[in-house]
Amino acid sequence: MNLVSAETLLMIGCGLVILSYLFSMLSMVIRVPSVLLLLFAGVGFRFLANTYDIDLELPASLVETLGVVGLIMIVLEAGLDLKLSKEKSRLIRDSFFSALVILVLSTGLLTGILYYWLHEPVQNCLAYAIPLSIMSSSIVIPSLHPLSEQKKEFLVYEASFSDILGILAFNYLLSGEQAGWKSLGIFSGSIVFSVILSLILSFVLFFILAKTKLNIKFFLVFALLVLIYMGGKTLHLPSLIIIIVFGMMIKNWELLRIPWLQKLFPEEQVNSVRHLLHSITAESSFLIRTFFFLLFGYTIQLKTLNNYDVVTVGSLIVVALFLVRLLYLRFFVKTNVFPESFLIPRGLVTIVLYYKIPEQYRLNAFDEGILFFIILTTAVIMTFGMIFYKKKPDQIIEESQFLDHSNH
Repeated sequence: MNLVSAETLLMIGCGLVILSYLFSMLSMVIRVPSVLLLLFAGVGFRFLANTYDIDLELPASLVETLGVVGLIMIVLEAGLDLKLSKEKSRLIRDSFFSALVILVLSTGLLTGILYYWLHEPVQNCLAYAIPLSIMSSSIVIPSLHPLSEQKKEFLVYEASFSDILGILAFNYLLSGEQAGWKSLGIFSGSIVFSVILSLILSFVLFFILAKTKLNIKFFLVFALLVLIYMGGKTLHLPSLIIIIVFGMMIKNWELLRIPWLQKLFPEEQVNSVRHLLHSITAESSFLIRTFFFLLFGYTIQLKTLNNYDVVTVGSLIVVALFLVRLLYLRFFVKTNVFPESFLIPRGLVTIVLYYKIPEQYRLNAFDEGILFFIILTTAVIMTFGMIFYKKKPDQIIEESQFLDHSNH
């Protein structure tokens, strides 16, 4: 295959960004997540490439690198969305336990399904079950516009907590420590250390953003965040904690009632930095999501979806994810189950963690088509839930659980 010229690459890149923007506009009308449209577009591009014998193989490291950068951006964006206050304490508590319990139950069920079907070590099955049990905030959060503010807030918190708890559980599993109080204590200690370190680094980063006279601020801070993340990974620390604490500190700066800090960073300055971070993280997340899901869609081999084991195992996993969510929301959160129970998409975090599973934890009989099937099917289920949810936000009568969140 001849090398593509720089001009052609630029035209293709710009065309894909415009296409993604159109998908975002279209998704607000037809209620199909823009990420699903990007995935199908990637699959379509692969079909065209195969039809016209265009040999363009993409290295897995490219998709993984985009995924890691996207993960940092998504966690930072989630931190910037998490407003803490006494009024929201019940909402935060309920969304946290929803994310935690659903993650634990889903992981247990999926481990059992994989063990029963593939007959491989339980720990290896668990390494696959955790990523598959994490709700995708990169798909859920941009798709919440038809819902009421109370539902949006609950689902933003829940999706953010699901990402963070799932990543922490995955890192703990791969740390190689034997499960027990000692290993749990060491891991908890590393989390506490990360939080303390993150508070110190957050002040440094915030000082750079607020006090530097240069106009180029965000990407300097972003480069530092990536270095902090990679450094934390090298030191076996849960480095995403640092990212989310930084975002939460910026969002909730008013809670730091320290006179000298308030004098050093006036309210206008804080609001300016917050607005800058919000706008640029949203733009950057959009760009990274665009190329990540297009490239991931391009790597999907549709022929793997014709495999009986892929469809059977994938279907069992999707049914398990749906039932756990449905039953927990109905009997514990006691809220409307439509369309919330349909919001089971798996996406960027699942894919990134899947690629990070080390060789010793690999399931020999696990077909990659199962991952593709689950991601596509859960996104389609969410799409149907949003399409058939006809009420506008101001027409929704909330059940008492959500009304309590807004009134307390």
